Amino acid sequence: MKQIKIALIGNPNCGKTTMFNDLTGSNQYVGNWPGVTVEKKEGGLKGHDDVIITDLPGIYSLSPYTLEEVVSRNYLLQNDVDGVLNLVDGSNIERNLYLTTQVMEMGYPVTIALNMIDIVRKNGDKIDTAKLAAELGCEIVETSALQGEGTGEAAEKAIKAVGGAAPKYMRFCSEVEDALTAIAREAGNKVHGISERWLLVKLFERDKKIAEALGLSEGEQAKIEEIVAACEEALDDDAESIITNERYNYIGELMSNAVVKGHTGLTISDKIDSIVTNRFLALPIFAIIMFLVYYIAVETIGTVVTDFTNDTLFGEWIQPWVQEHMEAAECEDWLVSLVVDGIIGGIGAPIGFAPQMAIVFLLLSFLEDCGYMARVAFIMDRFFRQFGMSGKSFIPLLISAGCGVPGIMASRTIENETDRRLTIMTTTFVPCGAKLPVIALLSGAIMGGDWYMAPIMYFVGFFAVITACIILKKTELFAGDPAPFVMELPPYHLPAAKNVLLHTWERVAGFLKKAGTIIFLCCVVMWFLASFGIDEGSVAMVDTEKSFVAYIGNGLAPIFAPLGFDSWQAVAAAFSGFVAKESIVSMMAILSGLAEAAEDEPDLWTAVMAFFPSTVAAFSFLVFNLLDSPCLAAISTMSQEMNSKKWTWATILFQNLYAYSICLMVYQFGRVLVGGEAFSFGTGVAVVFLIAFLYLLFRPAKKYNKETVMSIDAK
Repeated sequence: MKQIKIALIGNPNCGKTTMFNDLTGSNQYVGNWPGVTVEKKEGGLKGHDDVIITDLPGIYSLSPYTLEEVVSRNYLLQNDVDGVLNLVDGSNIERNLYLTTQVMEMGYPVTIALNMIDIVRKNGDKIDTAKLAAELGCEIVETSALQGEGTGEAAEKAIKAVGGAAPKYMRFCSEVEDALTAIAREAGNKVHGISERWLLVKLFERDKKIAEALGLSEGEQAKIEEIVAACEEALDDDAESIITNERYNYIGELMSNAVVKGHTGLTISDKIDSIVTNRFLALPIFAIIMFLVYYIAVETIGTVVTDFTNDTLFGEWIQPWVQEHMEAAECEDWLVSLVVDGIIGGIGAPIGFAPQMAIVFLLLSFLEDCGYMARVAFIMDRFFRQFGMSGKSFIPLLISAGCGVPGIMASRTIENETDRRLTIMTTTFVPCGAKLPVIALLSGAIMGGDWYMAPIMYFVGFFAVITACIILKKTELFAGDPAPFVMELPPYHLPAAKNVLLHTWERVAGFLKKAGTIIFLCCVVMWFLASFGIDEGSVAMVDTEKSFVAYIGNGLAPIFAPLGFDSWQAVAAAFSGFVAKESIVSMMAILSGLAEAAEDEPDLWTAVMAFFPSTVAAFSFLVFNLLDSPCLAAISTMSQEMNSKKWTWATILFQNLYAYSICLMVYQFGRVLVGGEAFSFGTGVAVVFLIAFLYLLFRPAKKYNKETVMSIDAK
């Protein structure tokens, strides 16, 4: 049976991914920012074994300005597509139809899903779909992907259209049509196939990639340039603007014949935006919301479930039961220790924090899906540009609050290579879900578990992002203006519970999967290193102080002594964090002899504080593990996205040097100002570091030649 391939295409935030999930049952994340789907996603249509739906990235046009647009148009040009299901946001129909006019020129059978019809009705707008369908020459189905209305019918119409006639494309003014005819004559048989009309328009717009793909000679390109230049002179405008104006003139005629707008006053979204995007109130409101998110997760519901998981589930039920039965079976002591202390105790510590993480992810997912986080990206664009960054960088930073891996991958939406690399180098400074157990443990040891430590560390991460970007942007490698950030602010709406819960589960499941694989292996290795050593010339179980991990920790301790944590236990825990940040909690629990304890238990807090000479040293340790290089999974992703070993190693080196420098200043100044200790050589070094840091921050930015070749090879 021949498979039918339907391409799902539309603007960002038109509900395309929601419809894809509804049609295929896919678990792809639904969000409200540009570039939710960077790569194309495929899924079988429910109830149709022979139909494949391809979810293309959200785009505004088929011009190759962004990676998303390149992916989409290459798919339509190079793949065997049988039909196109074009989602059009009915509440913003005029702008959405711009892409529709381009898609229709591709020559595929097109079916339009007029989405968000519930919002159209709520706004009092009237759309004559029959008249619009007659004008466009294709089927139009009213849908609401969020409510599941009409989605199945739209898919059935798209399948039915396969093999039928392509919709009629729009006609431009006579001057442009004459130019297209002349271009077709010059290009000859090199322009052919179902997308012939679209290719001709692209040649008129001077699309170099299309000219290269068609293999046009220099002579043919020169003649086409003469044709385009003559048309530009006749219409007194450039080629791209001519086509854009023609499309919107055509769309305007469609609107006047088929669309009647309802009330034109301020919407509820507009009224809310007047407050939450206010230039003076926006950032304080965002800060308050983030504090509330962590307060709810740490102080209320999340704490209750976490306490049950740690104290009852692991502390009173699982560990004692396993230990009792293993001892009854006369298992070796080392095996009992491995299972009870190494595996259950090691994995149980970070897993016990999963309920609090779930609450954080649930609240963040709600904020993302309701439309607020799209506003935050807009707010941050204004803020970030003062430091040489684009608002597009905020999206990876936001995603990194869940996990650094998808956060790094989200940098693909940034078309400027310099800005993209800058974002990758700094995005993991934001505390991810894996760092939250570490924050919980150390904040408990330092401050007795006060909830506000979590949001404070969140803003410490943002401080690191901003200062690191300022420093890097003033170097030759990263000089230049940030990429422009254009995005649509979707109307506020109550998210579908299914989507919010699905997104929350995906994040929590990713953490639990990591706990069952990477952290499991790390716990076994760390247990072995903490339980075994050299005794009388052979490997044997020894006291922790004589173990391999103590030997390693003592060897590395002098490196971290200026930062305040020179005990082998603290160094060993930090070392384990390079594999997985969650394992820091497991390692500290194992080394303290309280493997069954949770990160929010006072006994573990007291034991952990014994690893540090002061609270300032413990805080320095926390900051270091917040800012140093991420886990192995994130580093692997970083390497893939950088596509360069040199850039990857440069990033790892920068992150660790930055973390070391900040923590050196934190500890050395903290022990003098907070601890009342005497000024020392280390404090003098910290003063030098501070002067250098301030110089790099505030020195005037040099003007570099745009043609400067980067010294780091991208190969």
